[in-house]
Amino acid sequence: MGPDKYRVRAGGRRGILAAAVTVVCAVTVLAAPGTAFAAPSPTPSPSGSPSASVTLPPDKDLEAVREKLDDLYHDAAVATDAYNAAEEAAEKQSAEIVDLARKIVKGQQKLDGLKARAGRAAAAQYRTGGLPDSAKLLLSDNPSQFLDGAGRVLQGERATKGLITELTQTQQDLKQYAADAAGQWNRLEAGRKAKAAAKKKITQRIAAAEKLQSTLEKKQKTRLAELEREAAYKAQTAWLDTGILDEVHSKASAAGRKAVAFATAQIGKPYVWGAEGPDSYDCSGLTSQAWASAGQPIPRTSQEQWKQLKHVDVKDMRPGDLIIYFDDASHVAMYVGDGAIIQAPRPGRTVSVGGAGTMPILGVVRPDA
Repeated sequence: MGPDKYRVRAGGRRGILAAAVTVVCAVTVLAAPGTAFAAPSPTPSPSGSPSASVTLPPDKDLEAVREKLDDLYHDAAVATDAYNAAEEAAEKQSAEIVDLARKIVKGQQKLDGLKARAGRAAAAQYRTGGLPDSAKLLLSDNPSQFLDGAGRVLQGERATKGLITELTQTQQDLKQYAADAAGQWNRLEAGRKAKAAAKKKITQRIAAAEKLQSTLEKKQKTRLAELEREAAYKAQTAWLDTGILDEVHSKASAAGRKAVAFATAQIGKPYVWGAEGPDSYDCSGLTSQAWASAGQPIPRTSQEQWKQLKHVDVKDMRPGDLIIYFDDASHVAMYVGDGAIIQAPRPGRTVSVGGAGTMPILGVVRPDA
């Protein structure tokens, strides 16, 4: 169904805006690079120039290339989420290790002080012949001295017991701190390996995508871009044809308006995996920083945003809400109204406006619920 037909069905300003978004989506959709498809060999020209005459392969072949590129970039997005999660965990674990180290130093100092007190008490007992205060008191033949000293003996016994208890507890605390620190080091090392594996997968998938696209002739790249726009237009139109915008009427909250304003100001900046500004972003780097600028910190990754933030129905979404895409929550974009999103799409692209229905929607979350 074309834009004109959509305008008739939707009607009014909302229909025109929605149709405009559909067209924007068809102009600003994703394109990119991947692995193992060989470009058809061009037909040699009489002059011997390899590119003087190019016969384009059937659309079904370029469609297979497009799907392969989508798969490669999707894999890279999943790995990027894993990388970001490992990075975030490493920062927390490092901070906890530093905190535990401080506790260990402080605990050791306390233990040294307690041991010094115990040593002084032992030395005093040795100087008095090793006879406990309670025994000396019982041997006294002065009743008033007995009565006056009874309280001091009781206090001394309590102090001794307290010292022993404190020594024991401090030693136990130090042992636990050491165990916790060792556990954090082990988790930090495991996270380092996970991060390295994710980085390797990201770079492999992006390199494969770039290699695949580099095998295409200029006319093939142009046709591939057309196929991408057509696929995005078709998906957005199908989404709009459900009548979803007839149900979406909520206005942005004050924080939501700030988040949208931040995201809008980033349009044109490049996508870089693992980046969270200010010069470049990945998908969740953009959304997390947008909401941080609105005074509402949210999880760093799209998967954690999906897990931790409040879910709302698509029909209830409002500008500033985040749309989570794909079954594995590997992509996120910010809804800005009238069927449009702002997103950092993928490597080789920039932060841009697109159609909210161009990718499979998993659900919508609200940072400031």
